[in-house]
Amino acid sequence: MRNRSLLILTTAVTAGALTLTACGSRDDKGGAENGDNGNVTVTIGLDAPLTGELSALGLGIKNSADLAVKTANKKNYVKGVTFKLDSLDDQAQPSSGQQNATKFVADKTVLGVVGPLNSGVAESMQKVFDDAKLVQVSPANTNPSLSQGPNWASGDKKRGYKSYFRTATTDAIQGPFAAQYVFKDAKKTKAFIIDDKKTYGAGLAGTFKGEFEKLGGKVVGTQHINPDTKDFSAVATQVKSSGAEVVYYGGEYPAAGPLAKQIKAAGAKVTVVGGDAIFSPEYVKLASPASAEGDIATSVGAPIEELASAKEFLANYKAENYKEAYEAYGGYAYDSTWAIIEAVKKAVEGNGGKLPERAKVVEAMQGVSFEGVTGSVAFDEFGDTTNKQLTVYKVTGGAYKPVKSGTFGG
Repeated sequence: MRNRSLLILTTAVTAGALTLTACGSRDDKGGAENGDNGNVTVTIGLDAPLTGELSALGLGIKNSADLAVKTANKKNYVKGVTFKLDSLDDQAQPSSGQQNATKFVADKTVLGVVGPLNSGVAESMQKVFDDAKLVQVSPANTNPSLSQGPNWASGDKKRGYKSYFRTATTDAIQGPFAAQYVFKDAKKTKAFIIDDKKTYGAGLAGTFKGEFEKLGGKVVGTQHINPDTKDFSAVATQVKSSGAEVVYYGGEYPAAGPLAKQIKAAGAKVTVVGGDAIFSPEYVKLASPASAEGDIATSVGAPIEELASAKEFLANYKAENYKEAYEAYGGYAYDSTWAIIEAVKKAVEGNGGKLPERAKVVEAMQGVSFEGVTGSVAFDEFGDTTNKQLTVYKVTGGAYKPVKSGTFGG
């Protein structure tokens, strides 16, 4: 372990708070570090798949969070605080996510965590963070049960973890939004529904199915796949013989691309539709541009390239020369990170300029509100974003292009 400068922190009489003054040296992780300029260093953790099949999305999240931290430090946005990003790779595996959550909790300099990408990974992390009163803000989780409890669909909504927040809207909105577009706009009335049996995929497919049938659409077949096999010939044959006009896939692009390619190679004349986890150039590559042409994905928010609020983010991201694209969740990752920065600022100011306990940052997060990259950022009573906008994208000329933005029912 390398030596670090000692941080002498004055203990307040109440709440064990720490003043933001520093000098000396210390060699442990018992509290905040002092930064290069003498400021207290507060760590923001980040958990995402940084390697593996979903790394394109994960690295876009990491880079965008890094940009937010750099921006806050350049602006000296929280007086007396320098922010540091600590990124851990979960490889899209719940067990790894839980281990990472435990590592973040053990590091007392961590006052907030951005991530994860996958709803299934989030399930494994929530209790760890909540027990430690460590705030978590995901830029990408969309399964409603994470914030509204397992019985949300029946109207029995209960928030299980007060430390959990997200800047992405949920599948309770995204699935029905896609169903309305498919049935009303695309005029497709026969759907074959497939999911990967994961928390995100199965949940999204379920909400699509419910709304599609409610509108009068007919589900001509359902199937579950193992996304790791990459051989989908059997289900491709079923789709072809079903008479489906559209295939709705609940899952992620590593399987969605090959699945779409094989379904169409089998002779099925269908449009493949999915959620935000297939909204990536990687989907088009894996499906092949010819096979993917006309396919549809929904994603959270409005197209970032068209938002006035995103101009500075886009320019700064380019200026930093990140090797990877910001992808579907870049703007949301920046806003998730900035939400933690705002909560720390709010908690510091409400604590007499002293470094707050983690629980105070959780409390502050509930009242955070600012104009972010993706628009207005704030959280409702469940910790969900108040921004419910979604966009439909269609593969046109080998790339996703926006065709419709709005909210469910609108």
